[in-house]
Amino acid sequence: MAKYSLLPEQLLYEGTLTKDQIIHPTLLPEGRILRTHSAEYWQQLKDLTLPGKAQRKIGFPLSQQLIDRERTICQGTVDLAVHALTHESAGLNVAGGTHHAYYDRGEGFCILNDIIIGAHHLIDFHGLERILVIDLDVHQGNGTAVLAQGDPRIHTFSMHGAKNYPYHKETSDLDIPLEDFTGDEIYLSSLEEALENLFNTVQPEFVFFQSGVDVLQGDKLGRMGLTLQGCKRRDELVFEYCKEHLAPVVAVMGGGYSPEIKTIIEAHANAFRLASFYFG
Repeated sequence: MAKYSLLPEQLLYEGTLTKDQIIHPTLLPEGRILRTHSAEYWQQLKDLTLPGKAQRKIGFPLSQQLIDRERTICQGTVDLAVHALTHESAGLNVAGGTHHAYYDRGEGFCILNDIIIGAHHLIDFHGLERILVIDLDVHQGNGTAVLAQGDPRIHTFSMHGAKNYPYHKETSDLDIPLEDFTGDEIYLSSLEEALENLFNTVQPEFVFFQSGVDVLQGDKLGRMGLTLQGCKRRDELVFEYCKEHLAPVVAVMGGGYSPEIKTIIEAHANAFRLASFYFG
């Protein structure tokens, strides 16, 4: 999508980012993929032999370029997580948020789950025991929920459209399904109440924030009713709670399918602006 190049261009143009703040990740090593995904699934991806039905469920035809891109996105999330943890700050990925990827399959434009890959890295190499996933994409983080089940070190929260994709919902630690076209007031009050409870009970050492902007009114795949200002306030609430509770955070961009690309860029750019304000 065009947003992946336009977003950093906008952030550099307006001065929210400087060139030395941008990282250029390498390919995620196979060992880290196999920590989160099955060997058989990875072999089929690597050899480009994933069955046609499985490719159709993902929504993309497999290519080496696609697999390399996915590995680069995942390594970016890992790199940003380490940076945020080390500097007690925030890191933001202009892509990522591939929350529909499961242990042995992908779906919904997601192949490898960068959020859980990032969480596993922090657990394995930095000894973290309380990681909170805040998924505010309009679509439930189904793959993330299942990959985290049984691991008390990863607490998953998803607030999403009740009747939107995926039509079979998985079970997160906390799910808040919302009715179609829910507007700013109900959305933001529900979110603030959830965040208050989550930060007090989980007491996260680290937060992964799936900040999809497909919650905006008019989004082609969203069926939610947030204004641009409401979406900005959503992001602000997350960063406020992370800052207040001394929780480093990585935000991954997730979905966004508004009819006008400028709306998508502005909504995503707000997350970067707010992270810069709260974390420097």
